[in-house]
This record gives sequence, structure tokens and C-alpha cells, in this order.
Amino acid sequence: MNASLQRIQALWLRYALLHRRSLVRAFDIVFWPVLDLLVWSFVTRYLQQVITPTGPKVVLFFIGALIGWDIHYRGQQAVTISLMEEIWTRNLVNLLIAPVRLWEWVCASFLYGATKIAVVAVLLSLIAKALVSFNILAISGSFIPLAASLLFFGWSIGLVTAGILLRYGYAAEALIWGIPFLLQPFSCVFYPVHSLPAWAQPIALALPTTHAFEALRMAMRGEAVQASSWLWIVGLNAVYFALALALFVRMFRRARVGGQLGRLGQD
Repeated sequence: MNASLQRIQALWLRYALLHRRSLVRAFDIVFWPVLDLLVWSFVTRYLQQVITPTGPKVVLFFIGALIGWDIHYRGQQAVTISLMEEIWTRNLVNLLIAPVRLWEWVCASFLYGATKIAVVAVLLSLIAKALVSFNILAISGSFIPLAASLLFFGWSIGLVTAGILLRYGYAAEALIWGIPFLLQPFSCVFYPVHSLPAWAQPIALALPTTHAFEALRMAMRGEAVQASSWLWIVGLNAVYFALALALFVRMFRRARVGGQLGRLGQD
């Protein structure tokens, strides 16, 4: 096996085995996504009972949007939490002196996140099917690439938050949790773009998540996702990923030159 692939696999195993040895970490993978889904499922069941006959299909959009948002959010979390694990366990210096390249760690954290999300997405889909008859397989042809695009943008945000964390240390830890929710109102997760005020619509249209959730609603209505939507999703994702990767590398280099890397996790 290629040496880089071996190192990526080793890093992935390191993060994955943390869950086998810690019930709390394993529990955290599914606790919040399942709790969110249960709350929204119960809300959906109530709305199905009290609104018009056209309502059930409309309110089910919330469940699809919730699963999509959780994929995006968990993708961002996986990258940054992988870094936080090294800081919390005071292992960052050991990782830096190991024969591991920066891009190998990034790939390992991406793979780790994708593994967690695959487990969570399957679990949420089964629960949604049982509780509110939401059948994700009916739109799987569109949902899978849309979920991949949401995950990809989550990785981009994760690189940004990880870079800031490397540069500024614990003072920036709150950004790990805050940045995704700062973008959520403009991502049009639960409502269409035209429902936003005029000043907010250009911001929303500049985010790939907005186009992904708009496309998801189209798919759930039984409509074909337009080619222009895919172009916006892929194009914006590529731009933001390139910018996020450049920022992460820049922050890493500045932290290494400034000595922050050696101090992280040693206090």
C-alpha cells in the first residue's frame, strides 16, 4: 500500500477507535442528530393533523432539510473535532513530529467525517421512515449527490474553523460551534430564497448550501433538479473549498512560525 494511504488509514483508525474505547464519544455521534429528528418528527406529525390536506407533503420538507443540514454540520464538525481531539489529548506535538503530511491529516479527517455521517444518515433515514413515513429512497437519485455537496461545503467550513483554531488557540474554540449556525439563516434550510428580505437574498445565493436545499425541495416535489442548480452547487463548492484550503494552510504556517503549534494542548 502507498505510504500516504497507510498514514491516512492510521489516522482514520486513531479517530475511529476513540469511539470504540469511549461510550460517551460513540453516544455523541447519534445523540444530537436523533434528538433533533425526534423533535421535528413530532412537530411534523402534529402539523399533519391540523393543516390542510396538502400539508403533509409540505411539512415533510422539514425532515429532508433536517437530515441534509445535519450532514453539512457533522461534516464541518468532523474536521475541527479531529483537531480538537489532538489538542484535548495533548497529542498535537506528537502528530506534528510524526511522518504525517498536512494533506494526509486533512484527508483522514474527511474520511473520518464521512464515516460518521454515513452511519448517522442511515439511522436518521430509518427513524424518519418509521415515524413520519419519510422515504428518502424515493429521492435517492438526487439526495445522494446533494448530500455529498452539503458534506463538501461542511469540510470547507471545517478547514476554516480548524485554521482559525490553530492560529488563535482556545480563544477561537467557540467558532467551532458558531460559524455553521451563523450561515444557517442564509442557507435557506427550511424555507425558499424568495422568503428572505431583499438584502439577504444575494448573501443566500452566494452559498452552495442554499442551492442544495432549493434543489432538495425540488426533488421532494417530484421535479427534476435543473442543470443550472448543479452548476451553482459544484462551482461555489469548488471556489469555497479552494479558499478554505488556502486559508487553512496559511493559518497553519503562521501558527508554526509563531510557535502557537507547540503551545496548543500543552497548557
